[in-house]
Order: sequence, then C-alpha cells, then structure tokens
Amino acid sequence: MQDLVVVGAGPYGLSIASHAAAAGLQPRVFGRPMAAWRDGMPPGMLLKSEPWASNLSDPKRAFGLAAYATTKGVQVRHGVPLPVGFFASYGLWFAANAAPPVEERTVTAVRPRAGGGFEVTVDDGDAAGDGETFLARTVVLAVGVRPFADVPGPLRALPPERVSHSVDHADLTRFRGMDVTVVGAGQAALETATLLAEQGTSVRVVARSHDLNWNTLPPPLRRPFGEAARAPHTGLGCGWRNWLYARTPGLFHRLPTSTRARVFTSALGPAGAWWLRERFEPAVEVRLGESVAAAAPAGGRVRLDLVSTRGSVDSVTTDHVIAATGFTPRLDRLGLLDERLRRRLRTVGASAAPDTDTVFETSHPGLFVTGLLSAPSFGPSMRFVFGATYTAGRVVRGVRRRLGTGPRDTRPGELREILPAGAAPANWLERF
Repeated sequence: MQDLVVVGAGPYGLSIASHAAAAGLQPRVFGRPMAAWRDGMPPGMLLKSEPWASNLSDPKRAFGLAAYATTKGVQVRHGVPLPVGFFASYGLWFAANAAPPVEERTVTAVRPRAGGGFEVTVDDGDAAGDGETFLARTVVLAVGVRPFADVPGPLRALPPERVSHSVDHADLTRFRGMDVTVVGAGQAALETATLLAEQGTSVRVVARSHDLNWNTLPPPLRRPFGEAARAPHTGLGCGWRNWLYARTPGLFHRLPTSTRARVFTSALGPAGAWWLRERFEPAVEVRLGESVAAAAPAGGRVRLDLVSTRGSVDSVTTDHVIAATGFTPRLDRLGLLDERLRRRLRTVGASAAPDTDTVFETSHPGLFVTGLLSAPSFGPSMRFVFGATYTAGRVVRGVRRRLGTGPRDTRPGELREILPAGAAPANWLERF
C-alpha cells in the first residue's frame, strides 16, 4: 500500500511532492507536469503575477523562479512580466530537480476502502486500455482549475466546434481570419482577445460589467516607509486587504463558513494586467453591460442574443465563442472521486467546495484538497501559484499526522520565503 498519492503535477502537486520527499515519504505523483501552462495557454501570453510571487515551494527554498532564471542567464525583475512558456519551463526544471519522478498517467478513480485508505485506478492512456489499480493510505488532490471551468448556460448546448473555454487553447492560430466573440472581463478574456486581434482575427469582448477593471503599475519594491505602510506589497497585489489574504490564510480559515464563502466569490474580481491595456484598447471591440441570453447555430456560425442590463436585446453572429468566464470549485466536477464519497464530504457553507481542517484534510480521513478546491477554506491566495508555498508544508504535516509518522503540532511555519526584499515586514499574524 502506498503512503501518499498526489493527483496532479502543477505548482501545488509538485510543491507538495517536494516537501513529502524531503520528509522521508515516497509519494507517487501522477499527471502531466505544468499541463495548464503547457496545454492551456497560447504563445504570447505573459505571467500576470510578479516573478517573486510565482515560486514553487521546496523545503530548502533553493529552487525558486529566480534560481531557474539564473541557469538560463535571465534576470527576473519586479514589474517586468515573464512569458508563460518560461514559467512552464521553470516548473519542468523544478520537477526534474526538486521533486520525485512524475508518472505521466491519468488517475481515473479514487474510491474509499471500508477499512481505511483508498483504491486508486490509473489509466496508461494506451489503446489497450491497460492500467493499474493499487491501494493508498492518503490522497492529495492537486488537480488545478481545468475540471472547474465555467461556461455560461446558454452556450453549453452549442457544438464544440462553435464554443470553447479559454483553458482549451494552447494555440489560437486556428482562429486567424475568423470572427470570434470572447465572453468575460478578466485577464484571460482580455489577453485572449488581444492575442486574437494581433493575429488578424476579428474579435469582440462581451461582459456583464459596465466597466473593465485594470490593475495599476506596481510601485517599486523599495519605497519610503509611509508609502509601504499605506499599501504593502503582497503576492496578490498591494494593499492591506490583499496582505491579509496573502499572509494569513489560517486566519481566513477561522472565519464563519458563510463569510468565507462570500469573500471567496467577491475578492480579487476580474481585472486586466496593467501592461495589457495599451494593446487591448485600440484593437478590440467591447460590449459592456451585456450578457448572453441565448445562443444557437446559424448557417455554420453562431447567433448570440445579448441582453443589456436595461433589458434591451441585440443579436450578434460570430464564428466561434470563447468563454473566459472563470472557474468554480465544485465537488460534482471531480469525476475521478467516488460519487458516494463526494456526497458525504462536508462543504463550505452553501457552496459545493469541500471544507478542510488546518492542514487541508477534508472531512474524510486521509483525503486532502489543494489549490482552487481549498480557496473557499483558506481564501483567495489559493487561486494562484502564490498559495502553493503556504500549502505544501502544511499538507505534508497533515499526511504525516494521518500516517502516524509526524508530530501532532501542526502550527504553520513562517512565510518569509515567499516575500521579496522590501515587502511588508514579518508579523506574528503569519503564524496563523
């Protein structure tokens, strides 16, 4: 029986595997390393987060993004966005140097066993359908965001050649010379639309909001004390509210479940990166204050009925619709997890996301969730790579506690490693 199985090989899965191996465990890690960045983001996309807030986590803090950049002769700088391809390559370097080997196979089923532990089934992906089923004492789900992609209801009945989600595209060239409608108002929508326009695609953005929000140019890391005190740097942006989200997920976890669920849905709303605005605004048609009321095939194209907030209806005909409408962590999207187990898990308030304890363990012993799935429990930082540093060591402590090989004291360590020089000073709140 395996002590630990990690499902997923993105920033969270790789970071947890690194900490687990350093703790003397022998985890089996399944997935395609950095799949979201390699398979779901087209060339030309840039990393929205600052380089210093984009580290995977290893116990020795030796394999951060800056360390990888040094091996490539690249200097990473605050305020200078990096290509997502560079970040994906960093993740592969981390996997090769700081984590145990990754098995590029797909976990298709996780079932609880009556006597404790889990039965895990893995698909090799070959035509013969051969796979493997084995037992595991603990399972960590680090499945990323793809299973939770949201597509607005009116678009779901369209054939797949006419509608897709923004995470479906590692290459946008198939849309060259076409007319494309992008639905959404966040970074994925705005950057996808910009890249489409820059390659010659006729593109429009449709958004419910009456205005597009844009992040501002980040101030220098080293600033006068008064400026830094008014709006400290964090891995989620400047400001004290962001500081709380970034530095004290443990305090967030102690809030009432209704408050956690509300903050999860409202904090850090859709916004475009500061460096994208001057490329987007002159190139992309924007229809604000409108949402898709109906969609239907129309002569090899798609007709969209758009309703405004005032109630007026207009129609647009387009070749393809890309929904860049975000992600919602829902247990019913986890097809690999046994249905009966999904129904039994305690959730965060009225949401469909699993509730966890302080070490990311769900209400079913031995089952841990991370990343977006844990965001309603620990706050907005878990929606981003930045949250992997807070998560990794705590999950491993929880796994060791469940296995009976680690201390029962699960107080978190400090978070200094995730902050750059010049950011907000360390504080006792970080212990939560």
